Amino acid sequence: MSINDRLGRPLRDLRISVTDRCNFRCHYCMPADIFGPDYEFLKKNMLLSFEEITRLAAIFRKTSGIRKIRLTGGEPLMRKDLPTLVKMLSSIDGIEDIAMTTNGSLLPKYARALKDAGLHRVTISLDTLDDERFKKINGRDVSVNTVLKGIDAAEEAGLGIKINMVVQKGVNDSDIVPMAKFFREKGHVLRFIEYMDVGNSNGWKLDDVFPKKEIISQINKVMPIEPIDPNYKGEVATRYRYKRTNEEIGIISSVTDAFCSTCNRARLSAEGKLYTCLFASKGYDLRGPMRNEATDEEMAHLISNIWGKRQDRYSEERTEHTKRSSKIEMSHIGG
Repeated sequence: MSINDRLGRPLRDLRISVTDRCNFRCHYCMPADIFGPDYEFLKKNMLLSFEEITRLAAIFRKTSGIRKIRLTGGEPLMRKDLPTLVKMLSSIDGIEDIAMTTNGSLLPKYARALKDAGLHRVTISLDTLDDERFKKINGRDVSVNTVLKGIDAAEEAGLGIKINMVVQKGVNDSDIVPMAKFFREKGHVLRFIEYMDVGNSNGWKLDDVFPKKEIISQINKVMPIEPIDPNYKGEVATRYRYKRTNEEIGIISSVTDAFCSTCNRARLSAEGKLYTCLFASKGYDLRGPMRNEATDEEMAHLISNIWGKRQDRYSEERTEHTKRSSKIEMSHIGG
Protein backbone atom coordinates (compact mmCIF):
# COMPACT_ATOMS: atom_id res chain seq x y z
CA MET A 1 0.00 0.00 0.00
CA SER A 2 2.26 2.73 -1.30
CA ILE A 3 2.59 5.20 -4.17
CA ASN A 4 5.98 6.40 -5.31
CA ASP A 5 6.63 9.40 -7.54
CA ARG A 6 9.14 9.48 -10.40
CA LEU A 7 11.98 10.14 -7.96
CA GLY A 8 11.00 7.21 -5.75
CA ARG A 9 9.42 9.31 -2.98
CA PRO A 10 6.39 7.74 -1.28
CA LEU A 11 3.26 9.65 -0.29
CA ARG A 12 3.14 9.52 3.51
CA ASP A 13 1.79 12.84 4.79
CA LEU A 14 -1.43 14.64 3.81
CA ARG A 15 -1.91 18.33 4.63
CA ILE A 16 -5.47 19.57 4.32
CA SER A 17 -6.37 23.26 4.09
CA VAL A 18 -9.87 23.80 5.44
CA THR A 19 -10.17 27.51 4.65
CA ASP A 20 -8.36 30.27 2.76
CA ARG A 21 -9.36 32.86 5.38
CA CYS A 22 -7.26 34.13 8.26
CA ASN A 23 -7.72 36.66 11.06
CA PHE A 24 -4.05 37.78 10.74
CA ARG A 25 -2.40 39.63 7.88
CA CYS A 26 1.24 38.60 8.28
CA HIS A 27 3.27 40.40 5.63
CA TYR A 28 5.09 37.23 4.50
CA CYS A 29 1.88 35.27 3.98
CA MET A 30 -1.26 37.44 3.58
CA PRO A 31 -0.15 41.08 3.30
CA ALA A 32 -3.03 43.43 4.03
CA ASP A 33 -2.48 45.54 0.93
CA ILE A 34 -3.36 42.50 -1.20
CA PHE A 35 -5.71 40.59 1.10
CA GLY A 36 -7.79 43.64 1.94
CA PRO A 37 -11.52 44.21 2.60
CA ASP A 38 -12.38 43.68 -1.07
CA TYR A 39 -10.39 40.47 -1.51
CA GLU A 40 -12.62 37.67 -2.78
CA PHE A 41 -12.21 34.57 -0.65
CA LEU A 42 -13.72 31.20 -1.55
CA LYS A 43 -17.49 30.99 -1.32
CA LYS A 44 -18.99 28.30 0.92
CA ASN A 45 -20.11 26.07 -1.96
CA MET A 46 -16.56 26.05 -3.32
CA LEU A 47 -15.13 24.62 -0.12
CA LEU A 48 -14.92 20.90 0.37
CA SER A 49 -17.53 19.79 2.89
CA PHE A 50 -16.43 17.85 5.96
CA GLU A 51 -17.88 14.72 4.36
CA GLU A 52 -15.87 15.31 1.18
CA ILE A 53 -12.66 15.94 3.14
CA THR A 54 -13.17 12.77 5.18
CA ARG A 55 -13.93 10.71 2.09
CA LEU A 56 -10.78 11.94 0.34
CA ALA A 57 -8.65 11.37 3.45
CA ALA A 58 -9.93 7.79 3.63
CA ILE A 59 -9.10 7.26 -0.05
CA PHE A 60 -5.60 8.67 0.47
CA ARG A 61 -5.18 6.33 3.45
CA LYS A 62 -6.30 3.27 1.49
CA THR A 63 -4.32 4.20 -1.61
CA SER A 64 -1.01 5.35 -0.16
CA GLY A 65 -0.95 4.22 3.44
CA ILE A 66 -0.77 7.72 4.93
CA ARG A 67 -0.91 7.73 8.72
CA LYS A 68 -0.59 11.45 9.38
CA ILE A 69 -2.96 14.31 8.60
CA ARG A 70 -2.27 17.98 9.28
CA LEU A 71 -5.05 20.58 9.12
CA THR A 72 -4.00 23.99 7.83
CA GLY A 73 -5.42 27.14 6.28
CA GLY A 74 -5.46 30.11 6.17
CA GLU A 75 -6.23 29.89 9.85
CA PRO A 76 -8.02 26.53 10.25
CA LEU A 77 -9.99 27.67 13.29
CA MET A 78 -11.77 30.18 11.06
CA ARG A 79 -13.66 27.16 9.66
CA LYS A 80 -16.87 26.69 11.62
CA ASP A 81 -17.25 23.51 13.70
CA LEU A 82 -13.70 22.28 13.05
CA PRO A 83 -13.78 19.80 15.99
CA THR A 84 -16.51 17.96 14.08
CA LEU A 85 -14.13 17.41 11.17
CA VAL A 86 -11.37 16.27 13.52
CA LYS A 87 -13.72 13.67 15.00
CA MET A 88 -14.67 12.45 11.53
CA LEU A 89 -11.03 12.15 10.45
CA SER A 90 -10.05 10.38 13.66
CA SER A 91 -12.56 7.66 12.85
CA ILE A 92 -10.63 6.63 9.70
CA ASP A 93 -8.94 3.30 10.30
CA GLY A 94 -5.16 3.62 10.24
CA ILE A 95 -4.92 7.39 10.79
CA GLU A 96 -2.62 7.60 13.80
CA ASP A 97 -1.80 11.28 14.05
CA ILE A 98 -3.91 14.38 13.43
CA ALA A 99 -2.17 17.73 13.86
CA MET A 100 -3.02 21.34 13.14
CA THR A 101 -1.04 24.45 12.26
CA THR A 102 -2.55 27.60 13.74
CA ASN A 103 -1.72 31.15 14.78
CA GLY A 104 -3.04 30.21 18.23
CA SER A 105 -5.34 33.17 18.72
CA LEU A 106 -8.52 31.07 18.85
CA LEU A 107 -7.16 28.14 20.85
CA PRO A 108 -8.52 29.34 24.21
CA LYS A 109 -11.99 28.82 22.75
CA TYR A 110 -11.38 25.54 20.90
CA ALA A 111 -8.41 23.64 22.39
CA ARG A 112 -10.41 21.38 24.70
CA ALA A 113 -13.00 20.49 22.07
CA LEU A 114 -10.26 19.74 19.52
CA LYS A 115 -8.46 17.44 21.97
CA ASP A 116 -11.70 15.66 22.86
CA ALA A 117 -12.44 15.21 19.14
CA GLY A 118 -9.12 13.47 18.52
CA LEU A 119 -6.57 16.15 17.67
CA HIS A 120 -3.12 15.11 18.88
CA ARG A 121 -0.85 18.10 18.27
CA VAL A 122 -0.74 21.77 17.36
CA THR A 123 2.01 23.79 15.74
CA ILE A 124 1.62 27.43 16.73
CA SER A 125 3.16 30.29 14.76
CA LEU A 126 4.91 33.02 16.75
CA ASP A 127 7.73 35.08 15.27
CA THR A 128 8.77 37.26 18.22
CA LEU A 129 8.08 38.01 21.88
CA ASP A 130 8.36 41.74 21.23
CA ASP A 131 4.80 43.08 21.25
CA GLU A 132 5.36 46.04 18.97
CA ARG A 133 7.23 43.93 16.43
CA PHE A 134 4.62 41.18 16.58
CA LYS A 135 1.74 43.59 15.96
CA LYS A 136 3.58 44.91 12.92
CA ILE A 137 4.20 41.39 11.61
CA ASN A 138 0.62 40.11 12.09
CA GLY A 139 -0.94 43.25 10.63
CA ARG A 140 -3.93 43.09 12.97
CA ASP A 141 -2.57 44.68 16.16
CA VAL A 142 -2.76 41.28 17.91
CA SER A 143 -0.60 41.09 21.04
CA VAL A 144 1.95 38.38 21.84
CA ASN A 145 -0.08 37.62 24.94
CA THR A 146 -3.01 36.52 22.77
CA VAL A 147 -0.88 33.76 21.27
CA LEU A 148 0.71 32.85 24.61
CA LYS A 149 -2.80 32.33 26.01
CA GLY A 150 -3.47 30.01 23.08
CA ILE A 151 -0.30 28.04 23.84
CA ASP A 152 -1.33 27.73 27.49
CA ALA A 153 -4.82 26.58 26.47
CA ALA A 154 -3.35 23.89 24.22
CA GLU A 155 -1.10 22.71 27.05
CA GLU A 156 -3.97 22.62 29.52
CA ALA A 157 -6.01 20.57 27.04
CA GLY A 158 -3.19 18.02 26.78
CA LEU A 159 -2.24 18.72 23.17
CA GLY A 160 1.32 18.27 21.95
CA ILE A 161 2.87 21.64 21.12
CA LYS A 162 5.55 22.98 18.78
CA ILE A 163 6.24 26.62 18.04
CA ASN A 164 7.20 27.87 14.56
CA MET A 165 9.20 31.07 14.11
CA VAL A 166 9.76 32.43 10.60
CA VAL A 167 13.09 34.30 10.72
CA GLN A 168 13.62 37.28 8.42
CA LYS A 169 16.87 39.18 8.24
CA GLY A 170 16.51 42.67 9.65
CA VAL A 171 12.97 41.98 10.87
CA ASN A 172 13.19 39.53 13.77
CA ASP A 173 16.62 37.87 13.64
CA SER A 174 17.44 39.62 16.93
CA ASP A 175 14.65 37.57 18.54
CA ILE A 176 16.25 34.16 17.90
CA VAL A 177 17.98 33.81 21.26
CA PRO A 178 15.16 35.35 23.36
CA MET A 179 12.68 32.95 21.72
CA ALA A 180 15.01 29.99 22.28
CA LYS A 181 15.47 30.86 25.96
CA PHE A 182 11.75 31.44 26.53
CA PHE A 183 10.48 28.23 24.98
CA ARG A 184 13.30 26.16 26.44
CA GLU A 185 12.07 27.30 29.83
CA LYS A 186 8.45 26.63 28.87
CA GLY A 187 9.36 23.12 27.71
CA HIS A 188 8.07 23.48 24.15
CA VAL A 189 10.02 22.61 21.00
CA LEU A 190 10.79 25.74 18.98
CA ARG A 191 11.43 25.46 15.25
CA PHE A 192 13.10 28.22 13.27
CA ILE A 193 12.02 28.53 9.63
CA GLU A 194 14.03 30.22 6.93
CA TYR A 195 11.95 32.83 5.13
CA MET A 196 10.70 31.14 1.95
CA ASP A 197 9.50 32.34 -1.45
CA VAL A 198 6.05 30.81 -1.19
CA GLY A 199 3.51 32.45 -3.50
CA ASN A 200 3.95 35.79 -5.22
CA SER A 201 2.60 38.39 -2.81
CA ASN A 202 5.26 38.64 -0.10
CA GLY A 203 8.01 40.35 -2.10
CA TRP A 204 10.54 37.66 -1.16
CA LYS A 205 14.22 38.27 -1.86
CA LEU A 206 17.14 35.97 -1.12
CA ASP A 207 18.78 38.83 0.78
CA ASP A 208 15.94 38.64 3.34
CA VAL A 209 16.80 35.06 4.31
CA PHE A 210 18.54 34.57 7.65
CA PRO A 211 20.27 31.23 7.02
CA LYS A 212 20.36 28.10 9.12
CA LYS A 213 24.08 28.34 9.85
CA GLU A 214 23.65 31.82 11.35
CA ILE A 215 20.69 30.69 13.45
CA ILE A 216 22.82 27.86 14.82
CA SER A 217 25.71 30.24 15.46
CA GLN A 218 23.57 32.68 17.44
CA ILE A 219 22.16 29.98 19.71
CA ASN A 220 25.48 28.17 20.11
CA LYS A 221 27.11 31.28 21.55
CA VAL A 222 24.63 31.33 24.43
CA MET A 223 23.34 27.77 24.76
CA PRO A 224 25.52 25.16 23.01
CA ILE A 225 23.58 22.72 20.83
CA GLU A 226 24.37 19.51 18.96
CA PRO A 227 22.60 17.71 16.09
CA ILE A 228 20.41 14.68 16.76
CA ASP A 229 18.88 12.09 14.46
CA PRO A 230 15.55 12.73 12.71
CA ASN A 231 12.46 11.08 14.15
CA TYR A 232 11.65 9.59 10.74
CA LYS A 233 12.72 9.68 7.11
CA GLY A 234 11.42 12.82 5.44
CA GLU A 235 11.18 14.95 8.58
CA VAL A 236 11.38 18.57 7.44
CA ALA A 237 13.15 19.99 10.49
CA THR A 238 16.79 19.32 11.26
CA ARG A 239 16.81 18.48 14.97
CA TYR A 240 19.22 19.77 17.62
CA ARG A 241 19.37 19.50 21.38
CA TYR A 242 20.96 21.65 24.01
CA LYS A 243 24.08 19.78 25.05
CA ARG A 244 23.74 17.39 27.98
CA THR A 245 19.93 17.68 27.89
CA ASN A 246 16.95 16.20 26.06
CA GLU A 247 15.59 19.67 25.29
CA GLU A 248 15.40 20.18 21.54
CA ILE A 249 14.92 22.77 18.82
CA GLY A 250 14.50 22.38 15.06
CA ILE A 251 15.44 24.32 11.95
CA ILE A 252 13.50 24.15 8.69
CA SER A 253 15.92 25.32 6.04
CA SER A 254 14.23 24.93 2.68
CA VAL A 255 16.29 27.75 1.16
CA THR A 256 19.88 26.96 2.16
CA ASP A 257 19.58 23.22 2.80
CA ALA A 258 16.83 21.81 0.60
CA PHE A 259 15.16 18.54 1.56
CA CYS A 260 13.29 17.82 -1.68
CA SER A 261 14.87 14.37 -1.97
CA THR A 262 12.87 13.08 1.00
CA CYS A 263 9.68 15.15 0.60
CA ASN A 264 6.65 12.89 1.02
CA ARG A 265 3.90 15.48 1.53
CA ALA A 266 0.79 16.16 -0.52
CA ARG A 267 -1.40 19.21 0.01
CA LEU A 268 -5.15 19.41 -0.47
CA SER A 269 -6.51 22.94 -0.83
CA ALA A 270 -9.77 24.12 0.70
CA GLU A 271 -11.55 23.90 -2.67
CA GLY A 272 -10.27 20.40 -3.36
CA LYS A 273 -7.14 20.79 -5.48
CA LEU A 274 -4.20 18.47 -4.93
CA TYR A 275 -0.79 20.17 -4.87
CA THR A 276 2.35 18.06 -4.99
CA CYS A 277 4.73 20.83 -3.86
CA LEU A 278 4.53 23.82 -1.52
CA PHE A 279 5.87 25.94 -4.40
CA ALA A 280 3.59 24.48 -7.08
CA SER A 281 2.19 26.63 -9.86
CA LYS A 282 -0.89 24.47 -10.37
CA GLY A 283 -3.09 21.99 -8.57
CA TYR A 284 -5.13 19.01 -9.73
CA ASP A 285 -8.89 19.14 -9.26
CA LEU A 286 -10.35 16.41 -7.04
CA ARG A 287 -13.57 18.19 -6.13
CA GLY A 288 -14.97 18.14 -9.66
CA PRO A 289 -14.68 14.39 -10.26
CA MET A 290 -15.93 13.66 -6.74
CA ARG A 291 -19.02 15.84 -7.15
CA ASN A 292 -19.58 14.23 -10.55
CA GLU A 293 -20.04 10.92 -8.72
CA ALA A 294 -16.64 9.33 -9.33
CA THR A 295 -16.30 6.12 -7.34
CA ASP A 296 -13.69 5.65 -4.62
CA GLU A 297 -11.75 3.42 -7.02
CA GLU A 298 -11.76 6.11 -9.69
CA MET A 299 -10.62 8.75 -7.20
CA ALA A 300 -7.86 6.45 -5.96
CA HIS A 301 -6.66 5.91 -9.53
CA LEU A 302 -6.66 9.68 -10.14
CA ILE A 303 -4.62 10.36 -6.98
CA SER A 304 -2.17 7.55 -7.80
CA ASN A 305 -1.71 8.87 -11.31
CA ILE A 306 -1.03 12.44 -10.11
CA TRP A 307 1.50 11.37 -7.49
CA GLY A 308 3.10 8.81 -9.78
CA LYS A 309 3.97 11.56 -12.29
CA ARG A 310 5.35 13.91 -9.62
CA GLN A 311 8.92 15.10 -10.03
CA ASP A 312 8.88 18.40 -8.06
CA ARG A 313 12.12 19.57 -6.48
CA TYR A 314 11.69 23.31 -6.46
CA SER A 315 13.97 24.10 -3.52
CA GLU A 316 16.86 22.25 -5.12
CA GLU A 317 16.35 24.27 -8.30
CA ARG A 318 15.38 27.57 -6.62
CA THR A 319 17.89 29.84 -8.36
CA GLU A 320 16.42 29.13 -11.77
CA HIS A 321 12.78 29.14 -10.64
CA THR A 322 12.62 32.03 -8.15
CA LYS A 323 10.96 34.30 -10.68
CA ARG A 324 8.26 31.81 -11.60
CA SER A 325 5.17 33.99 -11.90
CA SER A 326 2.30 31.76 -10.85
CA LYS A 327 3.07 29.95 -7.58
CA ILE A 328 0.16 29.15 -5.30
CA GLU A 329 -0.01 31.34 -2.17
CA MET A 330 0.90 29.72 1.15
CA SER A 331 -2.30 31.11 2.66
CA HIS A 332 -4.20 28.92 0.20
CA ILE A 333 -2.56 25.57 0.97
CA GLY A 334 -0.92 26.04 4.38
CA GLY A 335 2.75 25.53 5.14
